[in-house]
Amino acid sequence: MGLVYAPRGLLGVLTPQANTTVEPELQLLCPPGLSLLTSRMCSPAGDLRSRLIDYYKDLRLWTQAFANAPLGALASACTGASYLIGAQAEDQMFSELAARNGYPATNSALAAVAALQALQARRIALVSPYPDWLTEHSRAYWLSRGLRVQEVVQLASDADAFHPIYALQAQAAERGIAAIDRADIDAVLLLGTGTPTLPVLARRVRTRRGQPIVSCNLALLWHALECMHGHAQSPRASALLGLMQDRRWRRALRRLLGGG
Repeated sequence: MGLVYAPRGLLGVLTPQANTTVEPELQLLCPPGLSLLTSRMCSPAGDLRSRLIDYYKDLRLWTQAFANAPLGALASACTGASYLIGAQAEDQMFSELAARNGYPATNSALAAVAALQALQARRIALVSPYPDWLTEHSRAYWLSRGLRVQEVVQLASDADAFHPIYALQAQAAERGIAAIDRADIDAVLLLGTGTPTLPVLARRVRTRRGQPIVSCNLALLWHALECMHGHAQSPRASALLGLMQDRRWRRALRRLLGGG
């Protein structure tokens, strides 16, 4: 017997404690009949590096918050932690998590890698909202996944805001994309699950040169659905492109932002 509000499945989502972007963006991207159940990853640490480490050090604890809810898959919306633990530890952690819980598990970094592979994109440009030190860890992570980072555009943030990344406005990602104009890339990756990206993706999913633009949140929702529906080993580019081009979430976004 299915759930009344989730006839097409229930997706468990882990998000950093103060992230204000993941839930709105994933809810907008969700196809009808899919429902989200969210648990927050928490840390008392005062600095970003320690918080990111804490999130994945206690990953099993956060999933226990779902108890025996009938999840179809788990999606962890924290990319920064992946950079710090590294690809090998990440693969082992999420493999063990899936085996222990009995349903597929992915995260935003693994999803971004899968999306780029599905698009046959190896040479990428990054739009980063991170501080310099985390951007460098990010570059090393993507290189370890077999990708070539051709360019990094750093977004300016407000250090006095409640959070430098989560307080970014939608125009920040758009300015980052506009700063990239080169022929030697296959795709642009918008980093940071806390960066608002759907407003710019609603207007353009390709650069002026025609390269696809992918955000971590869009990749995460797509990959979680692919895992949920049995396509974890060979996620479909057609499903990714369909989500990128979907008018349904664009209409919902316009209504949310007051555009009718």
